[in-house]
Amino acid sequence: MNKKIAILGCGWLGLPLAESLIKNGYTINGSTTSKEKLNDLTQIGINAFLITLTEEKLDGDITGFFMDVSIAIINVPPKLRGEHKENYVKKMQLLHNAIVQSSVKKVVFVSSTAVYGEAEGKVTEETLPEPTTESGIQMLKAEAIFKNESRIQTTILRFGGLISADRHPITILSGRKNLSNGGHPINLIHRTDCIKIIEAILKNNWWNELFNGVYPYHPIKKDYYTAEARKRGLQLPDYKLDNSKKGKIVQSNRLIYVKKHLLTTTLT
Repeated sequence: MNKKIAILGCGWLGLPLAESLIKNGYTINGSTTSKEKLNDLTQIGINAFLITLTEEKLDGDITGFFMDVSIAIINVPPKLRGEHKENYVKKMQLLHNAIVQSSVKKVVFVSSTAVYGEAEGKVTEETLPEPTTESGIQMLKAEAIFKNESRIQTTILRFGGLISADRHPITILSGRKNLSNGGHPINLIHRTDCIKIIEAILKNNWWNELFNGVYPYHPIKKDYYTAEARKRGLQLPDYKLDNSKKGKIVQSNRLIYVKKHLLTTTLT
């Protein structure tokens, strides 16, 4: 079995994922867009590559990055905020073209539950995506680029809101006034669970699959974020009364019930 994997995007999720995979015997090629981070990647045993992906081209040694690699993990979120917005679909099409010309035969594509848009009630992998944000729209189109490619086997992971000990929405919401959708349920997942899910895909050969990755705990936002603020000694967020929409509960049915892979990390 070829245990050489390329992780495009060794940041908040990709770096600890690479570190965990190395401990499990994998050889990892990892990319970063920052020269300053190359040494950080090398120090934990990653074969580090400086790769920049734009709408027009792939900068860096993309041939070396995918050399003798059997599995690629694509962990590159769209950049659609601020002045420098991008065409994420064009970037993913360029990446797809490079992958199909390489030794890569299997892909894990990290996507988002944003593709479900403003759906209400229970949402599963069988729910038809109807994205409403530009991020969700482009992410769904990018999924299709890989899903519809017969030369590779692609498993798509739609993660909910990403959290960890050093990353939590309450740090942004603390003290804010008149927040909306306080009665909507949360749909979050801890980084540790994200890593466990990806490792389970690799270990069990779960290819050509679609998984939602959301922790099965869905209190309403007002209650959850108020409790998290108190826990951290932060100023409480203020939610306005708004019962016009129910919100959605994203369920990870294929992980929990079909694949028997439980999400176990608490949302703190």
